[in-house]
Amino acid sequence: MLNRVSLRQMEYFVATAKHGSIAAASAQIHISSPSISAAIAHIETELNVQLFVRHPSKGLGLTAIGTLVLRQCEDVLDRSSRLYEIASDSGDVMQGALRVGSFQSLTAMIAPEVIFGFSRAFEKVQVQMVEGDQEVLMNKLHALEIDLAITYDLHLGDDIQFEALATLPPYVLVSELHPLAQQAAVTFEELAPQPYVLLDLPMSREYFTSLFAMAGVTPNIVARSRSEEVVRSMVANGIGYALFNVRPKSNQSLDGKRMVRVRLAGKNRPMLLGLASYKPMKQSKLARVFMERCRAYISDQYIPGMSAASFFDPHISAP
Repeated sequence: MLNRVSLRQMEYFVATAKHGSIAAASAQIHISSPSISAAIAHIETELNVQLFVRHPSKGLGLTAIGTLVLRQCEDVLDRSSRLYEIASDSGDVMQGALRVGSFQSLTAMIAPEVIFGFSRAFEKVQVQMVEGDQEVLMNKLHALEIDLAITYDLHLGDDIQFEALATLPPYVLVSELHPLAQQAAVTFEELAPQPYVLLDLPMSREYFTSLFAMAGVTPNIVARSRSEEVVRSMVANGIGYALFNVRPKSNQSLDGKRMVRVRLAGKNRPMLLGLASYKPMKQSKLARVFMERCRAYISDQYIPGMSAASFFDPHISAP
């Protein structure tokens, strides 16, 4: 009697082929290694083929027949997912899984109301949030590991669709005791000799350093971190100033010290906050409805968790 290969077993096989080992696949899809091994063994027995060659130093490599089986399994899984998409698109009940990327410095403010608020509004929707810097999010869009991302207009390729929702100008963040804290606005010439704490994220750091380059000056970088909160704490403790676009409502660091926002003089390229998606990937009804929610919740007039743009008034330093 023929024992059919299940979609789940195909998923385990495809994940193993993609990640190069059972252990790596187990870590990525959160399924135990014995379960994945059993699924692969079942497919090999069912089809009477060898799918992998086991290299002692390089992990698993697909055999020639394994490569053909992989293509067929990917095609079956793709067609299976389309069946659910068609059902979701034709029904009145919103259901299914949605994978949303979130630029990490935005997540604390955006995620509760926009991302997880969506899953609370639709009980049968499973939302998976993936945080990362711009490089991580772009890679995951290309790898089809997320459906869309809430992020900035940084280094977008021709195959990325971006819809701007809000404009976030850069500003200077200093401790309340910093000599520039009382100024209505500050120039890059004034900032250049001052100690600078850089938010050291891929693509973001290039954006910030380009602002100095446009002004013809070089920043005096004394410290850097990939964490927004670490940068804010260093600023609050007088280690240096920082540049940010995101504007949290709190003007305190995690250790309770106060900070002041100061307007940058002149015209400086803002970051655009919006929705990024991979052009070749057709958006499901679920993704389209989520994008509508983002349009309703994110604008120049209101961004969840952020201060209003009024702090750019030179007489207002912080909320």
